[in-house]
Amino acid sequence: MAEIAVALSRVQARIGKAAARSGRPADAVRLVLVTKTVAAERVREAIAAGHVDLGENKVQEGRAKVASLADTSARWSMIGHLQRNKVKDVLRFAHEVQSVDRISLAAALDRRLQSLGRELPILIQVNTSGEASKYGLSPDEVMPFLIELAAFSSLRPNGFMTLATFTPVETEVRRCFRLLRDIRDRALQEAPQGAALQELSMGMSGDYAWAIEEGATIVRVGQAVFGKRPTSDAYYWPGIDGPAR
Repeated sequence: MAEIAVALSRVQARIGKAAARSGRPADAVRLVLVTKTVAAERVREAIAAGHVDLGENKVQEGRAKVASLADTSARWSMIGHLQRNKVKDVLRFAHEVQSVDRISLAAALDRRLQSLGRELPILIQVNTSGEASKYGLSPDEVMPFLIELAAFSSLRPNGFMTLATFTPVETEVRRCFRLLRDIRDRALQEAPQGAALQELSMGMSGDYAWAIEEGATIVRVGQAVFGKRPTSDAYYWPGIDGPAR
């Protein structure tokens, strides 16, 4: 427990310093602790250390882990690519979906939510790197998508999510983050959802400080707390070939 608690404290301190550099308090940035491939008992240690905001990339893995930790106060976000045939399963545990990137998925989520009589906070995933291997809307598709999304009353769009280019080149990574921030700023003025679209989920273990400096309100960090995972990032983001995040 001490190892995870110390690493978590280190990440939180770094978040606070990056937030200060961007002129914001530490609590302006939400940390989603990424638990993919991490055993439930190690996740339990993080929860015991005080962190209950967790994220999973795969529905099947998420369901099993959530069941093992059902006695805790953890809250779960779906942060990976979501297939329509997994909507029913993901809504059994996710309090938020950060990877909505097509109308067919939005429609499937809305139909299921209507039947459940509940709403769901979502983020719209944008492909800011321009890589064909990445999921997400192209920047030009975002505004038309938001207009169509307004028809789905059970979805509550709160902002945007992206994966930066997998590279150690700081200027390129920051370019992706600035692009998402610019998209958000335009959407605040022009989209039907207006002021609701405040959130920017961007930045992972290798680049979250840069993301915060560029305006991130949510960072998704796993390896910086739990250590290097045994499964490659390509399993979670097909086509990716670059440094671990």
